[in-house]
Amino acid sequence: MNMNNNDILIRLRYALDIKNADMVEIFKLGGIEVTKEEVLKMLIKSKDSYHNEVDSDGDINEDNIECNNFTLESFLNGLIIFKRGKQDSKPGQPERPAISIKNNGSVNNVLLKKLKIALALTSEDMLDILGKAGVVITKGELSALFRKEGHKNYVECGDRYARNFLKGLALKYRE
Repeated sequence: MNMNNNDILIRLRYALDIKNADMVEIFKLGGIEVTKEEVLKMLIKSKDSYHNEVDSDGDINEDNIECNNFTLESFLNGLIIFKRGKQDSKPGQPERPAISIKNNGSVNNVLLKKLKIALALTSEDMLDILGKAGVVITKGELSALFRKEGHKNYVECGDRYARNFLKGLALKYRE
């Protein structure tokens, strides 16, 4: 059961209880102009979002707008600014952060890293959130998910961790 970027957006919006108008604002802060209608189309759960957005007739769900890696990462960057305020870029620093999602394998790692920043979470907070969803990992296993891709201790974050982290967030923020 693979999670796609639209699933991540849907789960994140639910977990943090983000209003549609705020979704538009967050995308804008992340450098992407979208309308409320476009946001709603990204939040459409396809009939079976685990099988290539194809419904029983073999047609692709026309109303659904696919959230690609760039769009998702822009949203996460916007969420950081939305939650923590805009930081002035230092001289010689690029205006926008470099895109860190290099491939579909690193989406979940970047998701966890950026949520950690946006929500000002400590490693203990993150372990606690995973624990709420019934996932117990060590601090070492968690830090391996935050390593730079290519680092000898880097571990790709599987959908199970990402899905359970979003589930844990919903339990934490919507109690």
